[in-house]
Amino acid sequence: MATHSHFLDTSGETDPVWIHTEPYSNRPHFDKLSEDAKTDVCVIGSGIAGVSVSYELVSRGVKVIMLEAREAISGESGRTSGHLSSSIDSGFGELAAKRGDEGARLAVESHTYAIDRVGEISKELGIDCEYRLVPGYDISQHQRGQDGHEDDVKEFKEEAKKMTELGLKAEYKDGFAIKGWDGKADQRDALTYAHQALFHPTKYINGVLKYLSQQVNFKCYTRSRVMSVEEKGHFKKEVRVSTEGGQTITCVNAVEATCIPLQKLSVITELKFYRTYCIAVRIPKDTIEDCSLYDSADPYHYLRLTACDDKHDYIVLGGNDHKVGQEGTGTPDRFAELEAWVRARFTQAGSVDYKWSGQILEPVDYTAFIGRNQGQSNIYICTGDYGNGLTHGVIAGKLIADEIMGFANPWSKIYKPNRIPPLSRIPDQLMHDAQVNMQYKRLLQSDISDIEDLAPGQGGVLHPLTSMPVAVYKDEEGKVSKFSALCPHLKGVVCWNGVEKSWDCPVHGSRFGGKDGVGIMGPAKGNLPPAA
Repeated sequence: MATHSHFLDTSGETDPVWIHTEPYSNRPHFDKLSEDAKTDVCVIGSGIAGVSVSYELVSRGVKVIMLEAREAISGESGRTSGHLSSSIDSGFGELAAKRGDEGARLAVESHTYAIDRVGEISKELGIDCEYRLVPGYDISQHQRGQDGHEDDVKEFKEEAKKMTELGLKAEYKDGFAIKGWDGKADQRDALTYAHQALFHPTKYINGVLKYLSQQVNFKCYTRSRVMSVEEKGHFKKEVRVSTEGGQTITCVNAVEATCIPLQKLSVITELKFYRTYCIAVRIPKDTIEDCSLYDSADPYHYLRLTACDDKHDYIVLGGNDHKVGQEGTGTPDRFAELEAWVRARFTQAGSVDYKWSGQILEPVDYTAFIGRNQGQSNIYICTGDYGNGLTHGVIAGKLIADEIMGFANPWSKIYKPNRIPPLSRIPDQLMHDAQVNMQYKRLLQSDISDIEDLAPGQGGVLHPLTSMPVAVYKDEEGKVSKFSALCPHLKGVVCWNGVEKSWDCPVHGSRFGGKDGVGIMGPAKGNLPPAA
């Protein structure tokens, strides 16, 4: 009897803190698609974007079929830090410089909507997901008196002014430090802003999905991997969504809520792909302030609290990002750095109970791609989270539902996937393209010279000069599995991710389970095939 692959439940070998109070077994289970079907809208993906789009459409009477390649909520939504933020990574000053003040205002409006919408839906459906409003704080990575601190303070003051102009309640506070910061690192002074939110992401998504499963105009099928999404017809178009099992969903519209669209290039070339790391550290209850905290490092650290037990909360700290497959194998030292950062600032920090990583997609012009896909009429996408994937997913719920229903939505101006990037981003885009193309150098490289080089529980690419590269995994008992090392997307050579025990493509970020080659992140549609 085949064993259940951990990669069917989540996209890594590690487990995020969210399973502490919401284990995988609590998630709804659905049948596998076994026959062709027709519907109004087919939504592909069961994360926050797919569930949000489905909720808004079903609430308007639209018939929806959702398809998920693995189990429900098995993607990146369940591996986030659970921040709901109207603050964006680039800062609103930078965004306004690239997209104009109107574009920045629309970003503020849409993210604020998303924060409030999660609160509304969780209340309406009775979902206990730890939702609450909290303040947000940006602090310098440098201590007072060190080089760089005053430069950060200057940027905080400018950003506070811009955020206020855009309608956010923000100010710079000299000497500010959050409650409970009792370590020696003196990073006082902060940009402060109101109306941010925190929640338990999988409890929320799970609650909405369970509600949807009780509606007559919604069906969900899991373990039903989509292999193609195609428009057919000229005047009256329809979309055909074909699965790995040979079944087809025929629909009027389709939504690829798959974190990254399942396509070759187009919008994918305008994204950068990163791994980010998180830990959950016990801290006595009421020790530190409940807030969203970010520092100015590049990559920055991000911090929040979530429930642990009657005596403790968890500090969730993230950071140490790097490009997918392009910086070693994902060393556990990244977790050690995060732990050291927490302990240097919060002396009552206890055990580290969870360590995990996730994937983020950074668009070259700082704004997600949400809406009708490039060159298509009835296929919609949501991608390019840029560290705000949870709010972008909720934004997609309203924006895509409005577009499908034929309602005008002003947010489409900034999020539309067929927009032209500003001229100022062209040099960065060209550098990104060149850097991506450099990853094909792995076609000439080999990680190991012999399978015997592998320690148990590890993997590596073996590239004999006389044949194609092979991805080799050796399990803890010494059993060896071999797959083609060529990513099915555009034939990049995958790299071994030692933290998540996965095969990661350094070209466009596709990922596959290390033990079984199962596809866990697009844009590749399928699995790594067994080696010939």
